[in-house]
Amino acid sequence: MSLTIADVLALPGLESMCLRAGEAGLENTVRWPYVAENSGIAEWVLGGELVFVTGINHPRDEANLLELLDEACQRQVAGLVILTGPDYIHAIPQRLLEAAQEAGMPLIEQPYSLKMVLVTQAIGSALIQSQQLGRSRHDVLERLLAGDYQSLDLLLHRAAQLDMPLAGHWQLVQLQLDGSEALFAQGEAPVVEAQLARQHDAITRRLRQFSAQHPSRLPVLGRAGQWTLLLPAMDAGAALANRQLLAGWLKALNLRLTPLKLFIGLSAAAHPPARLVQALDEARQALAAARRFSERAGLCVYDELGVLKLLSGVRDRALLDQFLNERLGPLLRHDVHHGPSLMPTLEAWFHENGNLVAAAQRLAVHRNTLTHRVQRIEALCGLSLDNAYDRLDIGIALMIWRLSA
Repeated sequence: MSLTIADVLALPGLESMCLRAGEAGLENTVRWPYVAENSGIAEWVLGGELVFVTGINHPRDEANLLELLDEACQRQVAGLVILTGPDYIHAIPQRLLEAAQEAGMPLIEQPYSLKMVLVTQAIGSALIQSQQLGRSRHDVLERLLAGDYQSLDLLLHRAAQLDMPLAGHWQLVQLQLDGSEALFAQGEAPVVEAQLARQHDAITRRLRQFSAQHPSRLPVLGRAGQWTLLLPAMDAGAALANRQLLAGWLKALNLRLTPLKLFIGLSAAAHPPARLVQALDEARQALAAARRFSERAGLCVYDELGVLKLLSGVRDRALLDQFLNERLGPLLRHDVHHGPSLMPTLEAWFHENGNLVAAAQRLAVHRNTLTHRVQRIEALCGLSLDNAYDRLDIGIALMIWRLSA
């Protein structure tokens, strides 16, 4: 469980601290408090700090405060606290309030009469308690998803003690961030690693904000560019609403992540706690399809998998590889030696439902070139694209190939 800006404002003894702008960031996670003593903060923060600006060691005019806000947004700090009083910063400038509101950066006013030692002590104690509670909540959820328990009733009782209302029906969501190879190809490893760490933190914060919209407020599990969360879904209608919300959230987020890309897989709806192991497996299968099939726009629900459910249920990978080699092996070997041409052609032909003109446009080749390639495909494979059973075999083989790519 994380400590958020909203949690800090609710701590006993800090009632005189007041949110003045940026309520959109109330669910930002606070890692620790930091008192800004230099002109700027960019060099001194890593992200997630609640930054206190006193004006004691450096004059804070409107221009400097706006610069601090800009750096806070760039470094993804949790929020800014401006100490006001008669001696240093008399009042928060209106332009700063407007800028913080527009940026969604929480801007809090703290009177100088509230001693910093009391504030940092309260936040520090809350952070320790939050971390301990968070570890316990994560442990319960991880054990539930892994089926690592002797008594489900005892585990659910423990969850209730930790304010985790798990009784009910759920949809499980798996997320994965891809594209780090492209980043490492563009820059130096230490810089890229720091950038990836910031992106992971930003995604985690956004997921927590998304999860916080639901009454359950369950923790988000995440490590190494992968995340898991549970969303309430009593029936197919609730699952569809979850899908639509996540699709809109994902589209906007991926525009900012380029060249990285986030993919999402969702289980079916209405899984009780006893079936969350199955829900996790479903979400993973849907995630694999979301990553391998571009037409799914980065998101897939288990119920949408169709024949992929059957393929995912084949535990003997050798059977799938054998089927792929029997149907498309000659094409795969051709493209290895002569460059990728026949497999992309076959994909385009299927994607356009056999429309040669549309497939040629998709590949940016002349129609005659496409016709020649199709004839070559049929000759190498010994199959006919006019035969319904051959098309079925080829389509399934293409799915196996894309899942293993």
